[in-house]
Amino acid sequence: MMTIYKWENGGLRENPEFAESCWINLVDPSTTELEAVLTHSQVPRDFLTDPLDAGERPRFDNEDGATLLIVHVPRLAPSDDEEEAVSPYRTVPLGIILFGSTVITVCSAQTPVTTAFLDQIRRVCPPSDIYRFAFRLLWHAGVLFLRYINELHGRTDALESELHESISNEALLKMFQIEKTLVYFTTSLKADTIALARANTARQIQLSEDDRDCLEDAMVEYQQALETANIHANILNGTLDTFASLINNNLNNVMKYLTAATIFLAVPTLVASIYGMNIGLPFQSSHHAFAIVMGVSALSAAAIAAVFVVLSHKRKF
Repeated sequence: MMTIYKWENGGLRENPEFAESCWINLVDPSTTELEAVLTHSQVPRDFLTDPLDAGERPRFDNEDGATLLIVHVPRLAPSDDEEEAVSPYRTVPLGIILFGSTVITVCSAQTPVTTAFLDQIRRVCPPSDIYRFAFRLLWHAGVLFLRYINELHGRTDALESELHESISNEALLKMFQIEKTLVYFTTSLKADTIALARANTARQIQLSEDDRDCLEDAMVEYQQALETANIHANILNGTLDTFASLINNNLNNVMKYLTAATIFLAVPTLVASIYGMNIGLPFQSSHHAFAIVMGVSALSAAAIAAVFVVLSHKRKF
């Protein structure tokens, strides 16, 4: 899908045709749309196709008068994703191409970054200010990262409260999915900050003071999002380790009581097994043999139970 925006009356308006100064937003574009953009802008073809690769890493490039900045931005997971209810956020490469007075954004999926950018009129500027336009778009991506990270933290708190009541595999798996999403976020944010730092020091582009201020604002948001994601990831990792230790401790307690019960039942079983042998045994001619044998078994079991109780009170068992 291709949408063209032109600056009119202090805001961005959709335009059916290309203009000298415009913003071209490509979302999972068709071959026809790519060819039309190539004909209009004359940018390198790989600038338009590289961001469509889900595995493309964030980077900065400049070639034939065109500037490419690829960053990873957050997006909502597809509705058919089984993990959506737990952790509905993913990252996807977004390419920002600057050529002349035209800004081109390329992405393989619809993201809320462009929607949020269009809604924030105060921070939108004409596409003719290509660098400021691009850096303000990146600023919105950093803000979205922070918003989603805080939402994940809220989900983690809810799951932690649920686990305090009863440790369940389902809640632990949900926390693991959130931890995996935070890992994706931190990995993307680290690469994004490196790409932005590369753009800030690049000699191929000439930035004004206002442009550099906008870039630094975006870098601050990305750095803050990275630090916040690292903090929440460390907290979540520690929480999962704590609950894993609790599960192991509970298992040890269960095994301890099962071991005590096994030993407790082993003594009567041993006595009954001995007196079940077809050989001469004490008390075999006595009318009270059964009572004597059962009494000995009961006394032995009681003695063992008493030992376990004493050891348990002394925290040695």
